[in-house]
Amino acid sequence: MSDTRPARGLDTNRPHSARMYDYYLGGKDHFEVDAQAAERVVAVFPSIFTCARENRAFMHRATRVLAREHGIRQWLDIGTGIPTEPNLHQVAQSVAPSARVVYADNDPLVLKYAERLMRSTAEGRTTYIEADVNDPESLLDSPELSEVLDLDRPVALSLNALLHFVPDAQDPHRIVRTLLGALPSGSALAISHCTPDFDPVSWEKVEDIYNGSGTPVQFRTRKEVAGFFEGLDLLEPGISVGHRWRPDGASEDVPTDAEVSLWVGVGVKP
Repeated sequence: MSDTRPARGLDTNRPHSARMYDYYLGGKDHFEVDAQAAERVVAVFPSIFTCARENRAFMHRATRVLAREHGIRQWLDIGTGIPTEPNLHQVAQSVAPSARVVYADNDPLVLKYAERLMRSTAEGRTTYIEADVNDPESLLDSPELSEVLDLDRPVALSLNALLHFVPDAQDPHRIVRTLLGALPSGSALAISHCTPDFDPVSWEKVEDIYNGSGTPVQFRTRKEVAGFFEGLDLLEPGISVGHRWRPDGASEDVPTDAEVSLWVGVGVKP
């Protein structure tokens, strides 16, 4: 059942991408308008549930790899979305209890549930900032960020399922450059991004649904996603379909690339 108690500042008359994503993941923190829009997506791309699940799984694996193999102890997660356990800080702190995580989002519903994002280990720190990725300078200048993250030490910038909500007109490359420019050598960028490459007809319909609901989207090709990693050293296996990036062991139920329809990658700043 959906949560029907509007939080302050919520627009419950229009679907919201974060609440639709919650629906795909089987969550309860969405409204009927979100469920209706999500079901329109399901009608044209039934594998959206697989896509959402594999997006989350990639975030978990990328976080563990950066913590275990690259010594990352700080994360900036933008476009956090509605908390779904395990959250990024829980994954990071399971490897490194001293890990510090700053979450940022501009959805009032995320703020409503932000306490879920604050349950840090005693050794680590977490905080939540209400911020807009389209204004990266303000985000970086936030006092809440500087209280938790030391930008003189490596930080993993996590942009999972975010950049397809930043069309070219909003200059996503400038946003990524600005954020990475504030981070030192050894920092990392993790991206997951929906793509039309494997099923262009269905994804055009998905794009129409989001755009028609007032949420601008732009799904990108592999080459376009790779462009966000310019100047970084890509970790193996490079730009990959979500479930093919460092999979955890063998699975009998492996989805197809078309069902996942996500390009993902992790790059390290030299």
